[in-house]
Amino acid sequence: MKKRKPVIALVGRPNVGKSTLFNRLVGARTAIVEDLPGTTRDRLYGESDWNGRDFIVIDTGGLEAQSTADMRASRPGASPLATDSARFVVEIQNQAQLAIDEADVIVFVVDGKEGMSAADEELAIPLRQARKPVVLAVNKAESQERQLNAAEFWALGIGEPIALSAYHGTGVGDLLDLLVDLFPDSGPQEEEEEESIGIALIGRPNVGKSSLLNALIGQERSIVSEIAGTTRDPIDTELIYEGRNITLIDTAGIRRRGKVEQGIEKYSVLRSMRSIDRADVALLLVDAAEGVTAQDTHVAGHVLERNKGVVVLVNKWDTLDKDTNTMVEYTRKVREDLKFMDYVPVLFISALTKQRVNKVLPTALIVADEAQYRLSTSELNRVVQEAYDKTPPPNRNGRPLRIYYAIQSSVKPPTFILFCNDPELAHFSYIRYLENQLRAHHPFVGTPIRIFMRERSS
Repeated sequence: MKKRKPVIALVGRPNVGKSTLFNRLVGARTAIVEDLPGTTRDRLYGESDWNGRDFIVIDTGGLEAQSTADMRASRPGASPLATDSARFVVEIQNQAQLAIDEADVIVFVVDGKEGMSAADEELAIPLRQARKPVVLAVNKAESQERQLNAAEFWALGIGEPIALSAYHGTGVGDLLDLLVDLFPDSGPQEEEEEESIGIALIGRPNVGKSSLLNALIGQERSIVSEIAGTTRDPIDTELIYEGRNITLIDTAGIRRRGKVEQGIEKYSVLRSMRSIDRADVALLLVDAAEGVTAQDTHVAGHVLERNKGVVVLVNKWDTLDKDTNTMVEYTRKVREDLKFMDYVPVLFISALTKQRVNKVLPTALIVADEAQYRLSTSELNRVVQEAYDKTPPPNRNGRPLRIYYAIQSSVKPPTFILFCNDPELAHFSYIRYLENQLRAHHPFVGTPIRIFMRERSS
């Protein structure tokens, strides 16, 4: 039986160490940590436990007044990041407010190195009015002097300042002890849930992944903007659809390796690749106006390397002029460009107008189920024998390939082992032929299948 997990939200000014504290609490380098304000924009979720209590932690974007951001962006020689961050202040504040609304306990993180600021005083006002427990965490208090100086934060009217160093881990245990004491009662027990199906939204920057996520769940879960690179952290959203548990993973846009800048974007791409590893199905978004680009093919190759199911979503379909043959011709072109995964379903959608968005999750679930499909041993051997009889493999060096029997060894993806006289005699083109024959018998929609040749032991 599962219990409802308490939720902690980390809020505070930019660059006070919220993401470092988040990583410390969840025990993994999940949030992007960089010594630059505005790095975290969306809400980022993680799970942890302390003294036998499981809980969820939410990392939020740094909060600051719009005037402060505008002033920073207007300074002579201001970096593009400063200008970019200023444009996201309202969105970041909205995301933080949603996290606060969702939380059971709020952790207000301040900078013990810089000391109390006017911005801290301004941010403390709504937190004092929140009808939820608020804990004041004075971060970067590594030295004894900073720990003593943390007392100045009493003036914020939040309560006792807890001096800690998220980077070094000192004081974090005291913070967790306090947080656990503030957790609400666990409430009634819930029935054990089935394993969640991971669905990752992937693609190049600015193809509409966050817009699709918001359309799928019906709320502003991620910041949506026309500026490429808005989503930097992979974001998980849990939901139940038609009685099935689904985890939607919104990822940062994946570029070709040569186009990835060092620093924040590099880490975003690495975490996007890890998100693909965690997923069962990848929704590959393609811009309808641009078609399948070399970068889209590159992304699709990453998914295939990890043996994940795929649904191709041609987004922004509403922006094209169309006739009765447009969809047929576009599908043909997509399959031609992605010829190494011609088994994947293709949907034409608009995240903006929600055109055919209602077909996305049902199709993804079909692909997830197909990845777990098993052929019976007798059925499999009949299909392989019929394929062999219809088109025998060519001889190599005067020796014929002989296939004795086949088994399905695993699922996710479906994996088949064919026992033969000599695996070296099996040309890749013949293995591809056998794959096509298997798919003719059962389509294995959207999922790769693997075929391995093994020498039969004597």
